[in-house]
Amino acid sequence: MIAYLQGTLLSADEKGLVLLTPGGVGYEVAAPTSVIARLPGKGDDVKLFVHTQVAEKAIDLYGFLTPDDLDLFRTLISIDKLGPKKAMAILSMFDADHLREIAFREDVTMLSTVPGIGPKSAKQILWNLKDKVDKLKAVKTTSTSQAAVQGPQGEYLDTLAGLKSLGYSEDEIRPMIIDVFDEEPDLDAAGAIRVVLKKINSARS
Repeated sequence: MIAYLQGTLLSADEKGLVLLTPGGVGYEVAAPTSVIARLPGKGDDVKLFVHTQVAEKAIDLYGFLTPDDLDLFRTLISIDKLGPKKAMAILSMFDADHLREIAFREDVTMLSTVPGIGPKSAKQILWNLKDKVDKLKAVKTTSTSQAAVQGPQGEYLDTLAGLKSLGYSEDEIRPMIIDVFDEEPDLDAAGAIRVVLKKINSARS
């Protein structure tokens, strides 16, 4: 089984990457978009912690930048009927801290925003995930500040959900939400939404 790869990044897209090892072998590795966004530029060195999935007709590799990322992926695929593809979709939207919060809150609506996961599936996943939530370790990313991680996660997620329901994309609003809670960590979701909307309107005026 392949557990670790190191080499030169040849290419990357929303589905994964191609890594050329020093021995001249190129590996196609699937990765969630949260990992792809943290990769260096083409031609740079990349180190990946790998989960190898052996199927009847294929051997698939799933790559992550840290052991914690990999552990989180394995925690998800250990849930009955939650395969690698759905796990990758979940990890493309939520990190460990968000999943922990969603599981404790049993937030079916939030998990149902993942493509391919409906309310019924989300409810079953959360029911199973609650038993495994202690295994979820915080995944440190450059896009998430300490204040957002350690602060009012429920309010953060409610703010995110509220703004997405208004038609804003997560890529557009997430940095603003983090900034708002950095500046005013005691805000509730309604107050944070108002502040973010003011920032959006000011930026567009």
